Amino acid sequence: MAHLHISHVDLEFTVGAERQDTLHSMLRRGLMRHTEQRTVKALQDVSITIAAGERVGLIGHNGAGKSTLLKVMAGIYPPKRGAVAVDGHVCPLFEFVTGFEMEATGWENIRTRALLLGMSPREIDRKIDSIAAFSNLGEFLDIPVRHYSSGMFVRLAFATSTAVDPQILLLDEVMAAGDAVFINSARQRMNDLMLRASVVVFASHSLDVLPSFCDRTILLQKGRVIADGPTAEVVRLYEAQTAVPVT
Repeated sequence: MAHLHISHVDLEFTVGAERQDTLHSMLRRGLMRHTEQRTVKALQDVSITIAAGERVGLIGHNGAGKSTLLKVMAGIYPPKRGAVAVDGHVCPLFEFVTGFEMEATGWENIRTRALLLGMSPREIDRKIDSIAAFSNLGEFLDIPVRHYSSGMFVRLAFATSTAVDPQILLLDEVMAAGDAVFINSARQRMNDLMLRASVVVFASHSLDVLPSFCDRTILLQKGRVIADGPTAEVVRLYEAQTAVPVT
């Protein structure tokens, strides 16, 4: 059965920053810029086990490590230390537009994106008409996507990306673009997608929406897990931490 197991994972990034030097020091080096490297600890000693049937939320401030943790689960970022064990096909839905070619038509991009999501050519043939119908782009599917508006582009990407049948679904605050009818359809499609998956991990800032999707929630702070439990309890803890004191 599908599951995720993360054991004592650390992830670090090395970044460079230009140092602001005096004119005198720059002249001594021949006007060469000086770049200092530093290490950013993105995740620190993270251990999580998610079993089949669980819907787990990830919350925390911007930079807490939510998106980074999703990418570790997806195998995009290998950990510096620790281990990641995944059983089941992982479907990451946090980079909708990966694989799209601006000079290709909508139809061609549906096939390319679907292949990247792990669909077989036979599965794509079976689903392509329903993907096109959901996008509601009609004859625009026959032209290169570089002519699309931003709303049209997101609709095509969303329609294709949510046509998968995932075992492990990783979501990062999915936002749909378009008119009200499309947005309502997109919400229903996401609900159906989450019901089909064996495991769902959902990073979100929408604390009012999270309880309707997830029974369990993990709170991250500066790359560490500081709470893991029932969603209502963890959300209350997070809200208490972020409350502005009255003076």
